[in-house]
Amino acid sequence: MGDIDEVLGFLQENHPFYVATVDVDTPRVRPFGFVMIYEGKLIFACNDQMNVYKQLKANPNFEISTTNKTNQWIRIQGKANFINSRETKETLVGLAPNLRNLSKEIDGIVIFSADEAEATFYSFTGAPRSVKLSSPELVKQNE
Repeated sequence: MGDIDEVLGFLQENHPFYVATVDVDTPRVRPFGFVMIYEGKLIFACNDQMNVYKQLKANPNFEISTTNKTNQWIRIQGKANFINSRETKETLVGLAPNLRNLSKEIDGIVIFSADEAEATFYSFTGAPRSVKLSSPELVKQNE
């Protein structure tokens, strides 16, 4: 679990981080601030009225990037896997009450995990280093 903790720490220390999606054939990027680990996966949140949700439903591929003050940066590529269970959403709101700000109704909160994901750390002084965050085998085990 150490690698995913390192990725989580980098995102939390250097927010906002930026999530890129595809809108038909046009890239779209927006700032995000919420990330946590749940059941061994990085998870993110938005609401069901946001364009990011509509774009990820149409094409689940996304990329995340952010940089720190020492010119190191991270890129995370993955596929959004939506977590629709009301029970899970209630658990997550209990763990992170600020999720309640996304929607008046818990059903309007959209939670998605980064599946089939890989993070790569970059710097100007060293070679890139990649970390597998999930794989199809891990996803099947957690379903």
